[in-house]
Amino acid sequence: MSATSPALLVIAHGSRDPRHAATVGALCARVRSLRPGLRVEAAFLDFNAPRVGQVLARFAAEGVTDIAALPLLLTRAFHAKSDIPAVLREATARHPRLTVRQTEVLGPSPLLTDALDRRLYEAGLRPADRRSTGVVLASAGSTDPEAIAVIAEIAREWRHTGWCAVRPAFASASLPRTEDAVRALRAEGVRRVAVAPYVIAPGRLPDRIAHGAHEAGADVLAGVLGPAPELARLLLRRYDESRAAAPVLLSA
Repeated sequence: MSATSPALLVIAHGSRDPRHAATVGALCARVRSLRPGLRVEAAFLDFNAPRVGQVLARFAAEGVTDIAALPLLLTRAFHAKSDIPAVLREATARHPRLTVRQTEVLGPSPLLTDALDRRLYEAGLRPADRRSTGVVLASAGSTDPEAIAVIAEIAREWRHTGWCAVRPAFASASLPRTEDAVRALRAEGVRRVAVAPYVIAPGRLPDRIAHGAHEAGADVLAGVLGPAPELARLLLRRYDESRAAAPVLLSA
């Protein structure tokens, strides 16, 4: 990494499910493989170690002073608007030599719908199946109206790429649930229904999505986005955008 290049700090929520941290680690490893020499570290808001403050303290001790902090989030909801900025401000107050730039969240992006397509094809669909397949875009859910509106818009835009129908669904906080969206597509006469989890890593809410898909008899259940190559490229795109745009600094 050159002396003028910020380190990339990937901030995940964290989970009691060990698959979550393992998936975040695999995604960061893929990012490193795409950009050799860039220092990429993961940190968590809760449940897992290391926490954000611990990694930033290590950066400060090692003389790394310029950091791009990337929320590993698909929508700009409470964690991106409140939790992460608060944690970053607290850390920079303790380490005033640090300069931390918070990047934009990952979504929306065509790279994410490309990753969703990839997971559906890996689950058994073919490109020729698109026009006879309805898709449930199943996200974690949020109480933030902006985040819900973004999911609905992604579903509308994704429908225009050839799927016969795309319906949003939510594992928590909002309706409809995955199973209700599957049944609604069936009621409309859609021959094949697939569920595409719009989540990055395994955990309680993705398991709820999977349960709803099985309960309602979905034909295909895709895997989570995980360390998809499109997702790794998107992390680097947000990193590069943050450097070019010179966003608001979170230094003390």
